[in-house]
Amino acid sequence: MTPARAIARAVLARRGARLGLAWIAVVALLAVFAPFLATSHPLLVAGEGGLASPVLDHLAPEDGALLGVFLAVLVGWRLACRPRVAMVAAASLFAVALVASHTLLEPPRLVAHEQPRQAATAGQWDWVVWAPVPWSPGDYLRDYGHTGLEAPLEAAPERIHWMGTEAGGSDLLSGMIHATRVALGIGLVATGIALVIGVVIGGFMGYFSGVVDILGMRVVEVVEAIPTLFLLLIFVAFFGRDLYLMMVIIGLTSWSVYARYVRAEFLKLRQQEYVQAAVVMGLPLRSILFRHMLPNGMAPVLVTASFGVASAILAEATLSFLGLGPVDTPTWGRMLDQAVQSSTFNWWMALFPGGAIFCTVFAYNLLGEALRDAMDSEAS
Repeated sequence: MTPARAIARAVLARRGARLGLAWIAVVALLAVFAPFLATSHPLLVAGEGGLASPVLDHLAPEDGALLGVFLAVLVGWRLACRPRVAMVAAASLFAVALVASHTLLEPPRLVAHEQPRQAATAGQWDWVVWAPVPWSPGDYLRDYGHTGLEAPLEAAPERIHWMGTEAGGSDLLSGMIHATRVALGIGLVATGIALVIGVVIGGFMGYFSGVVDILGMRVVEVVEAIPTLFLLLIFVAFFGRDLYLMMVIIGLTSWSVYARYVRAEFLKLRQQEYVQAAVVMGLPLRSILFRHMLPNGMAPVLVTASFGVASAILAEATLSFLGLGPVDTPTWGRMLDQAVQSSTFNWWMALFPGGAIFCTVFAYNLLGEALRDAMDSEAS
């Protein structure tokens, strides 16, 4: 059994890790299929023109990109026994989905969410298949008159909101489902940026040591002195509430911890016999660093990355709670802020978004703890 398989088996043997992975898998599935799980547009209708799927006309480019990522992961999982074929197939599938989504999917700028309900009431279709949550996060129920904050299951009889509604009248459960995209995306993208930068800089510092190591450590110390939250506040004030900008800033200010770990591992590995043999054989530097040394020095980095994802999610939730997060995108932090905006405490606006943030961060922490324990036991 390979070390990677042994570590994976040790991680899955822990109940906490299984619970964490299950929750992360649920969040990922909700993020990928959110446009089909919570939308005001019918999934399928039958009328004089035959069968149609109105929801497909309102998909955004990012919806197609996420579906492409999901299919690419499935292909890679099925072809895990052939890594190179899996990587090529997954990358090709993702590229095709990304190009197709940006060229074919052009949703209308102004969406009248009440039109499908009015068409169904008027009998324009023979039958209609609605989504499990028949409300979009931007559907403020204008056709029902004045709506606002409503507790779960306390709305009018003709509409059911299992988690209540937000201040604008939109369904909270729909917003919770679509907000999984922000929670998943900002954690993975920000951590991915930090991981790439930290691994490259830390690898050069540990392999060359000397002047390169000294200069690199000074840069690491400068980056660690930058307060991420205050830097985010400054950029939001000058450049607006851009979610992608937040991802980049979090990634650019959190790579130092990965650089430290990679540097420490490379300082140890550079003295190993197989590394010295690779140098004597004249292998290129990129092969020595990233093919021979990096796989043996990634253990502490992977553990830290799981905690980094949780930290990125908390940073975005903090900004959104302060009212400085994305405006047009539903986020758990912005929903949590609505719990204390009015004179009365709206318990459902605190319980459900706050619980989702807690469970997601806790799941990544459980996974990181299990991964660290498994690697420690494998090393001993």
